[in-house]
Formats: sequence, structure tokens, C-alpha cells
Amino acid sequence: MTGSIALVLLVLLPLVRGQVPHWGPCPEPITQADFSIKQFAGRWYEIAKLPAQFEKGRCIETNFTVKADNSVRVVSSEILRGELRKIEGFGITEDPRNPAKLGITFSYVLPYTPYWILSTDYVNAAVVYSCTDILRLFHVEFAWVLSRVRAPPAGTLEKADEVFAKNSIDVAQMIATRQQGCDKA
Repeated sequence: MTGSIALVLLVLLPLVRGQVPHWGPCPEPITQADFSIKQFAGRWYEIAKLPAQFEKGRCIETNFTVKADNSVRVVSSEILRGELRKIEGFGITEDPRNPAKLGITFSYVLPYTPYWILSTDYVNAAVVYSCTDILRLFHVEFAWVLSRVRAPPAGTLEKADEVFAKNSIDVAQMIATRQQGCDKA
């Protein structure tokens, strides 16, 4: 049994390279009360994030569009090596009793990944968290601080840090996303 677990870990660990793995299952943070996907819809600029293998560029932004069936079209873009790259995905509300818990996928064959809005005022900033359990032995976390503008007001990151701390989410490895020179690919 121990050999099997070690083998599984050896196979899975390269998949989480660049992410932030932690031992044990995912935490259960408190999400935004009375969340409205319609108010959240629109363009958000990534201001800071926990390192993510799938986000290596600059000028990262995501546009959320609510569809007639209340699912969400998600279009993310970044500039990487001078080229504008876009990816389109879809989101759903995972639990109608907690609409701040979205699931997002960028592939028809992959499952939805948690995308939980921990806090937002809808017009300035949002704090987002994602966590995936790997056999309940460890989990991989993602976290983002989003803003409606590329250069948010002072204090935005400090407020986000308070939200993460209140939920016992370690963001010591969080890095700023470069949002300068975005009009040039």
C-alpha cells in the first residue's frame, strides 16, 4: 500500500509543478454572501496570484459573460513572448445554495475546477480561491486578486490579504501580475 501511494505521488507531483501544493485536504473558506454572478460579470484584471503553471504572461485579464441559462462564458487572455493568447471556457454554479462557488473548465473533457469568490464589491476588486484535493493526501491551491482596473487603488492587496488570512489561506508565495505595457503585444 505504501509503495502504491509513493508511486501515485511520483506520477502526480510533476503535474502540480509551479502550483502551490500543501499536505492534507482543501480548506473550506467562507465565500461571498449573497453573491450575484450578473454583478460579477464583465472584465477583471489579474493583480496578483499564487504561481500557476498555466499563467506565465503579463496583462492577464478575464471576461465573464452570463449566458441565458445562467452558465458563464469565460475568456481569459495574456501576453506571452509578445503574442496575445486567449482561451475560452465555461463556468457553472456548483451549488445553487452558494452561488459564489463556481466551477470553471477550459475543456469539454476535463472536469470543472473550483473557482470560489471569497470577497467582491463588484466594482473595484475581487478575491478568488481554488483548491483541488489529490487523494486527500495533499491539495493544490490557486488564488487571485482581481481588479476592474489595471492599476487598483492603494490598499487593494492589503484588503485581499486580510480575506485570505481570515480563511487561513497561505498567500506568502503570491506574486504581482505585470499589467504595464498592455497596449503593446
